[in-house]
Amino acid sequence: MKIIKKTYKDQVVDYVYRLLSEGGLNPGDQLKETLLAEQMGISRAPIREAMKELIMNGLIEYRPQVGNFVPVLSAKQIIDSYTTRGVLEGYAVMESCQKIPPQEIDRLDHFLDQMEDYARQGIHKMVVETGGEFHDLLMSQCDNVQLVEYTDRLSLKLHVLFYKNWSKLYSPVEIGQRHRKILNSVKLQDLALIETVIRQHYAETGTKIAALQ
Repeated sequence: MKIIKKTYKDQVVDYVYRLLSEGGLNPGDQLKETLLAEQMGISRAPIREAMKELIMNGLIEYRPQVGNFVPVLSAKQIIDSYTTRGVLEGYAVMESCQKIPPQEIDRLDHFLDQMEDYARQGIHKMVVETGGEFHDLLMSQCDNVQLVEYTDRLSLKLHVLFYKNWSKLYSPVEIGQRHRKILNSVKLQDLALIETVIRQHYAETGTKIAALQ
């Protein structure tokens, strides 16, 4: 079993992500380094390090002379973020899907069964986390490091948006159907279809979330 040791910086990123996802922080709120340090019982150094990563990933914005804030995203910014992720992931999976081992295809099927179960039970956190595992596994054979890095940068921001909104967008059945459409295209090894389906998958969600703002 692989043991993952998280640094203080990583723990801060996870903590802020949870606050954003669960409503502890909302668009427009300010993040004060001193308060975060007190809440977590750590020094401000890893807080500052985490802020840099959160800013780079679009979860936090820095306003000169003012501080760090949760960004208020426009409808266009939401759509652009989802569209970009769809373009990147669609290309990555199209290029690497033929290297996915059969046993990993079985795992993808299993993730979809889990997602549907969690969605029926209304366990938002696990729907998002299992969906993330599904998409990560789809991209796991991509050896374009820069492409993977850019895709990862968008992940947390999209997870936060999806966490807050998925139950208003899709039924548990639709959650499963939408992801099975992707998996079926991978099983068919239809490269053009894979790229189209993944792009549409993200574009649809981005458009729906933007309409709720």
